[in-house]
Amino acid sequence: MTAIRDDRVALFGRLRDPTAQPEFWARVADDVDWTVEGTHPLAGRYHSKKEFVAATFTRLAGLLQGGVKLKVEHLYVDGDTTIAELLSTSTSNEGAPFANRYCWVCRFEGDTIVEVRAYLDSAMVDYTVLRNEISWE
Repeated sequence: MTAIRDDRVALFGRLRDPTAQPEFWARVADDVDWTVEGTHPLAGRYHSKKEFVAATFTRLAGLLQGGVKLKVEHLYVDGDTTIAELLSTSTSNEGAPFANRYCWVCRFEGDTIVEVRAYLDSAMVDYTVLRNEISWE
């Protein structure tokens, strides 16, 4: 179990630096089932890695200086399930801390993430999108 835990610690650690994040995304299934809980602009159920990344990470990257940066605070591994508690260390374009907390419940098949349920601070996402995203509609 130690080898699996060490692997997962390293994997989720890739989320800290946007330049290392492609190494994380390489371990997410193309057809991942990713549910973002809440009542905010990023909430929803995504049926592919491409759809999830575009609707969440890419969208947030445009609102945050230097992109999305997530620090692992706690990691729990039990069989094919890994629970990652993450803290955003990002700053919004307007200079406010985006210290959002996340809990991702991830199911793996082998070394690949195939399903995620993600929980976060809906109010913080709403506020950040409202204050930093320009709508041209």
